[in-house]
Amino acid sequence: MFRNKVTQLLQEAMDENPSLFLISLDIQGNNEIKVTIDGDHGVTVQDCIAVSRKVEHNLDREEEDFALEVMSVGATTPLQQVRQYKKNIGRTLEVKTEAGAKIEGILEAATDTEVTLTWKAREPKPVGKGKVTVQKTETISYENIVQAKVIIKF
Repeated sequence: MFRNKVTQLLQEAMDENPSLFLISLDIQGNNEIKVTIDGDHGVTVQDCIAVSRKVEHNLDREEEDFALEVMSVGATTPLQQVRQYKKNIGRTLEVKTEAGAKIEGILEAATDTEVTLTWKAREPKPVGKGKVTVQKTETISYENIVQAKVIIKF
C-alpha cells in the first residue's frame, strides 16, 4: 500500500516534468525511501527538490513515518535505461558485453534495441611491416550489454 502510493506520487512528479525519468525506487523496511532520477538534459537540485516535495507533501507522517532521499544518478553510474543511452549520444562509453569484450568508443547511435559505437584502433598493415589506424564500428543489442558507463575525459 505504502509503496504503491510512493510509486504513484513519483509517476505524477515525472508527468509534471517529462524530461525527468525514474531510475530506481528503493524502500527499506523502516520506510526509508531512496529515489534515483535522471533527466534528458541532466538533473538540477531544483528537480530533486520538486520530486521530493511531490512525495513528501502527499504522504502523512501521522499515518506512516518515513525518511526520503531523492538523488540524481552519478557521473560514473552504469547506464540502465534506453533513454540514458539516447541522451549520451556523442559521448565516450565503456561497454562490457556478455561475450566478455570490453569496448571503449563514441556512442554514435542508440535505438530502442541497440547501440552503435565507433573507435579508432591500431592494426597491422595488410601488407608490409608496421601498423595502420583504422576506424572500427560495432552495433550491440542492449540484451548483450552487461554494463555500460560514460567515460569522463578532462
